Amino acid sequence: MSQTHFRTCNLCEAMCGLAIEHDGKEVISIKGDVDDEFSQGHICPKALALKDIYEDPNRLKKPVKKTEDGWVEISWKEALEEVAQALANTRKKHGSDAVGVYSGNPNVHNSGAILSAPEFIKELRTKNRFSATSVDQLPHQYMAYLMYGHQLQIPIPDIDRTDFLIILGANPIISNGSLLSAPNIKKRLKNIQDRGGKIVNIDPRFTETSAKSDQHLFIRPGSDVFMLLSMLHILFEEKLVNLGRFKHHLNGFEDLHQLVKDYSPENTDEITGIESDVLTDLTRQFANTEKAVLYGRMGVCTQEFGGMCMWLVNVLNILTGHFDEPGGYMFTSPAIDLKPQISKGHIGKWKSRVRGLPEVGGELPSSVMAEEILTPGDGQIKAMVISSGNPVLSTPNGAQLEKAFESLDFMVSIDIYINETSKLADIILPTATGLETDLYDIIFHTLAVRNTSKYSPALFGKAEGAKYDWEVFRALKMTYLKSMNKMSLSKRLKIGIAHLFSPEKMLNILLRRGPYDLSIKKLKQQPHGIDLGALKSQMPDSLYHKDKDKKINLLPNEIKEDLKRVKQKLDTFKPDDFLLIGRRQLRTCNSWLHNSQRLLKNNSCQLFLHPKDAEKLGLQEKNSIKVSSRVGQVVVPFETTEEIMQGVVSLPHGWGHKGKIKLDVASTSPGTNINELTDENFVDLLTGNAAVNGVAVKLEAHVD
Repeated sequence: MSQTHFRTCNLCEAMCGLAIEHDGKEVISIKGDVDDEFSQGHICPKALALKDIYEDPNRLKKPVKKTEDGWVEISWKEALEEVAQALANTRKKHGSDAVGVYSGNPNVHNSGAILSAPEFIKELRTKNRFSATSVDQLPHQYMAYLMYGHQLQIPIPDIDRTDFLIILGANPIISNGSLLSAPNIKKRLKNIQDRGGKIVNIDPRFTETSAKSDQHLFIRPGSDVFMLLSMLHILFEEKLVNLGRFKHHLNGFEDLHQLVKDYSPENTDEITGIESDVLTDLTRQFANTEKAVLYGRMGVCTQEFGGMCMWLVNVLNILTGHFDEPGGYMFTSPAIDLKPQISKGHIGKWKSRVRGLPEVGGELPSSVMAEEILTPGDGQIKAMVISSGNPVLSTPNGAQLEKAFESLDFMVSIDIYINETSKLADIILPTATGLETDLYDIIFHTLAVRNTSKYSPALFGKAEGAKYDWEVFRALKMTYLKSMNKMSLSKRLKIGIAHLFSPEKMLNILLRRGPYDLSIKKLKQQPHGIDLGALKSQMPDSLYHKDKDKKINLLPNEIKEDLKRVKQKLDTFKPDDFLLIGRRQLRTCNSWLHNSQRLLKNNSCQLFLHPKDAEKLGLQEKNSIKVSSRVGQVVVPFETTEEIMQGVVSLPHGWGHKGKIKLDVASTSPGTNINELTDENFVDLLTGNAAVNGVAVKLEAHVD
């Protein structure tokens, strides 16, 4: 007899509610949960992949070890002891920093990993910690820390109440929102227009979101900082600044006008490609609309001025009276607030050994990972722990990183697949995942367009002999400490007490500390989730700065210094032949879902370029294109489209399945890895975030 299980989809940030029909052993169907308080029945095609992942014959369920005869299954006891001993030996021989850690995006979609992995990583005592953060959203966290005092105090656009939305460097109709949890965002955007509002999309490509917007502006990749500085210039010159209730809560406002004197729209239109009168009109509309918000995301984060762009996004919302106000740039009030539980953040407590880039929030930029492995000397990484990540496909200069991982003395990968990264490991530790795990979206409830809360118990039990992620991290911690001879009686007692608390019990404690009188029991009684209301104004009381005057740091010293780099770029601007940008696809999450046949069949990996560029290059339909950058070259099929700016080419992210992987479906359509072209030396020098958009490339025809 079939039953229906209600849960949240954990494949992207939207947190769509699912109604899963099953017979206790197999999934019969997956549909949107029409009674879900947040998503109200909406799902995207990715949700169907939860069934495919659960049933995937390539998915690992027991530890495997690389041998001369290939991968062989080993016991958990043997696997954990070998990993712990290898890490301990590396640390004893070469020091703590000889062990590196990389954490991938799936960790933040998993409450068990969020609550358990940090305790294991802490015991490694290494400064060589990396994550997907620095190829994604680091500029958001960097500015949250500098301006508001905490790395997780990240504002989001209140799109459900705004009347004027500027979307910069984002394609939410495909991403379903990013650092913006908003299920059925297509409907939410349409609601803005239905109430008489306007949507403006600014992007080097006319995207799926552009097609649903009222206005689209092409912009040259990497030039967003100049457009935003010009908008700030216009605000001051036309006396459009509106500080509202923050007039006495801003440090640095007095110096801003002088700093943007040189950035009139007439001075920046050549580098941005946006005509001065068009930008002036846009700025006036933004400033003069009561409920308006400027939203910037991946395209502005992953470029050489990502930090500066996110600073300007914050400043422009603040200076137009759209900050912390309904319909503007607001903060959530989540049922579980991690901010009091974790570090506020820090910058530059240590730097990378080779290039000298600063840590941010305890992590070094992922762009330096390969050189920290390949460069000899004290602190050289000799062993790596990769947790739910595929950095060979997802970080700059993947070919170099693959060589670096191959050179390690030891590597362990915590993953459910033998993929492009984990194939290089000595041992792979798989975890129960997806439908087998309980789920509370700790991170994404803090980024949601409404205050919401929902707990999803596991649908199926884990496979026989399998372990949950939190069991793996706890076991690694225990076994590692024993290998290091660090298990004193007091330590043993502390760990024993801590291990009495499952993730569910830990979540229950965090819920009870929150403002809504919630508990796991109450959430289990509400399987469709709980709507806790619209976002509320909370500044300046919620600032985390140490000073008592509760002022926003509007002009951090780091920004003053980085403006010199921006000015130099403006003064020496010379257009490159072609600039490469990435592209998100609806049926993928980075490289995660390419082993699902039903999703892969509607995806392809082609380079987009403008017809006039193809004509200039003499390209014919029978050709492919050879694309070259400083770090490598690829040959890729192409498609011409007028929906991309001239001088810009676009390649989707997450492809490049090759080598000794065990992904039967993905291997049938390998595609091209964009990160064989992205440059590990091309970073935002302010934050350390990878600049994977705006990479200079050369094109030439390649006859098949």
